[in-house]
Amino acid sequence: MALDVQGISLLADYFVICHGNSEKQVGAIVDEIANAARQAGIEVGRIEGKESGKWVLVDLGDIVVHVFHSSEREFYNLEKLWSDAPMVNLTSLVD
Repeated sequence: MALDVQGISLLADYFVICHGNSEKQVGAIVDEIANAARQAGIEVGRIEGKESGKWVLVDLGDIVVHVFHSSEREFYNLEKLWSDAPMVNLTSLVD
């Protein structure tokens, strides 16, 4: 899922939110996002929280990716916290 936070947040234009079911899966998702971004020529900024595998932030400039462990995603519920932000349909962007 993605949220368009332009005009709502100064941090980024978009938040992408996803989750894995284990710390290892969260780490693998983060690694794949970083690798795919680099291959696409997108600069990968900081990656925060990877050590814990509970909530990892990947800074891609105008896009911040939140990769949660499934239990953490339910707890923090960013979708509700940022409910003023319209959802973005990513279906057309995924191969």
